Amino acid sequence: MKVVALVSGGKDSCFAMMKSIHYGHQIVALANLMPLDDSVDELDSYMYQTVGHQIVVGYAECMGLPLFRRRIQGSTRHQELGYRTTQGDEVEDMFNLLCEVKRQIPSVTAVSSGAIASDYQRLRVESVCSRLGLVSLAYLWKQDQSLLLQEMIANGIVAVTVKVAAMGLDPAKHLGKELAFLNAYLHKLKELYGINVCGEGGEYETLTLDCPLFINARIVLDEYEVVRHSSDSIAPVGILHPLAFHLENKADVPSLNSQDKINEICMRKQGFVFEVVDNSERCEAKGNPVDYRADPIDGLEHKFIISRTNNKSTFSICCWLQDSCNGLQEDLKAVLGKIESQLAAYGFGWENVLYIHLYIDDMDKFSVANETYVQFITQEKCPFGVPSRSTVEMLVVEMGLGKAYIEVLVANNKDKKVLHVQSISCWAPSCIGPYSQATLHEGILHMAGQLGLDPPTMNLCSGGPGAELEQALKNSEAVAKSFNCSISTSSIAFIVYCSKKVSSLERLDIQEKQETILRQMKISHLQEGDTDKALDPLFLYVLVPDLPKRACVEVKPILYVEDGSDVTIETITERSCSKTPCYWGFEHENWHDSCIQKCVVPGKICAIVVSITRELATKMCFDSSLVDCGNGGQYSLPKAHMEKLSKFCVYLLNKVITDNEFSWEDIMNLRFYISASLKLSVEELLPMFSNALLELAEMSQKKVISGEEPIFNIVPVIGAGRSASSMDDVVTCELLARKS
Repeated sequence: MKVVALVSGGKDSCFAMMKSIHYGHQIVALANLMPLDDSVDELDSYMYQTVGHQIVVGYAECMGLPLFRRRIQGSTRHQELGYRTTQGDEVEDMFNLLCEVKRQIPSVTAVSSGAIASDYQRLRVESVCSRLGLVSLAYLWKQDQSLLLQEMIANGIVAVTVKVAAMGLDPAKHLGKELAFLNAYLHKLKELYGINVCGEGGEYETLTLDCPLFINARIVLDEYEVVRHSSDSIAPVGILHPLAFHLENKADVPSLNSQDKINEICMRKQGFVFEVVDNSERCEAKGNPVDYRADPIDGLEHKFIISRTNNKSTFSICCWLQDSCNGLQEDLKAVLGKIESQLAAYGFGWENVLYIHLYIDDMDKFSVANETYVQFITQEKCPFGVPSRSTVEMLVVEMGLGKAYIEVLVANNKDKKVLHVQSISCWAPSCIGPYSQATLHEGILHMAGQLGLDPPTMNLCSGGPGAELEQALKNSEAVAKSFNCSISTSSIAFIVYCSKKVSSLERLDIQEKQETILRQMKISHLQEGDTDKALDPLFLYVLVPDLPKRACVEVKPILYVEDGSDVTIETITERSCSKTPCYWGFEHENWHDSCIQKCVVPGKICAIVVSITRELATKMCFDSSLVDCGNGGQYSLPKAHMEKLSKFCVYLLNKVITDNEFSWEDIMNLRFYISASLKLSVEELLPMFSNALLELAEMSQKKVISGEEPIFNIVPVIGAGRSASSMDDVVTCELLARKS
């Protein structure tokens, strides 16, 4: 991509440019924001470093690139973490600056910035980029600051301190000193006082005088004065005010850089400086809104099928179009519109949605689906954060679910914490669209489906399914760390989607690799004392036709993030219990336990997976067996047998729920994964499971269901199971319950 780099003069923005070039991008312009008054060194700004701005003008010639500069006219008016367009705010100066860059250089598609740890700054850069249709590159984001500082020095960043404001830093001693000179001392201060060695807490600011990108000249600071802003005896504040500088030409340009990627910069001898004033034209990138209220929705109103769970605090709504003859875009438009109207009927909106499962019929149409999706779920509609999402191709058409099938998890409050990093970085894959990496709500962390993407390039990693799985777990762990937890100790469940192109041997490798990686992570965390207890998560492997980017694997972890209270954790116990009555003549047998995985946090969370394999289904049906269709291992099942299996599933679920003192009203979501090879449509399956739940309610005198809508979803798959190598379940149940 062609990149405009936001430069303050500091080390971070310069090293971010070097990283952008390393990952194959081209810097074509520089952009800088400076005070209205040249004599002013520092502004009271939450966003911009301006100390040393008098020197930044030299960057144009040093790099041989155009430098666009704008004087900061706004102030900090919008102080909330998430930014909204606010007239007179200093962020609008950045918008106007980048808008002019884009106007003059239309080929620019990305913006580089040196954000390391500040969500406040990152979110504002991302907001501006989103409005201009640009990609945010933040390759220093979430990197270890000690390693980052060492890397900057090792890669030729020559920077001096121009501000100090921390315990142990003295303006008289430490201003104007090079980073390499201060490196050891900064690490000593970190040990003594816990400072950020890269200055991310405002401890110090720098001015870059030379780096490998300065191909034409280096900056020489001839004269400066030290200005004390505070004489505090503990942490005095001082700045370096430049009085005179000059550029020293680099006559030996070809020998300056040994890094091939740095050498790709053209040896331009001259740049130019352009001062940006207010734009009369706004250049925000806007899409055409989709008219989802058109006739197709109204005309198909009677064909919508809705399900809804009973949890009063957090519940799921699922919707699809029955017997649809439309295309994916029309179906998705209709279903999203219907869900929006359902939410409105409850007094909610998209801002109440925590998670969205998007099932589509053809991954080739993913971009079409996304274009429609983004017209409904937007930042404006979700001021508290957009929901997390998982997108998978399913056999929806084969089982009569239309071409778009959506499940949303809804909270009756807006008490959620959302992680939505849109910048491309080395940290974890970005979510450039309106969905978040993870959403935390009342102790449960709902993580977006994670692919094996290499974060800085956003390409699938090479090496096959096992390598993708390993990278997906690394990405998941990076997200979990942002919530001070780990997938190895805090996961309730892992849903692992495998593409049908992955062979059974490769699936076995995936399972073994997952178990090994999680075990090693867990040992490391327990040894380091990060936690003294750990969950053993449930594992569910689902075989699907295709995944985004033609990935082999997608991992969807669900985590329990403790609130600090002392809790007891019970995991995957297989024991006989006699608390629950026997229904439909089912009496407990030891082999029943082999069907069940459970993870329970008493009084809080109950997660269950029930797996009915072909072998167990045959055993359940006594004297009959599954009918082999003779077509690549496909098989069918008489409806009467499936009805019996549906009751057995409900019996086992009820047993675990009751034994652990939960109720059916605590259920947040309940899914039945059904193999499409059974040749049973959703129209046939819905009454089976609905009748089983109705009968249970009558026999147990419990409030199992309420209203006419089902409380479960049917998810059509190629296969599913607790083992990745043999996903031969006839039916798999996945249930998550939480006490309201």
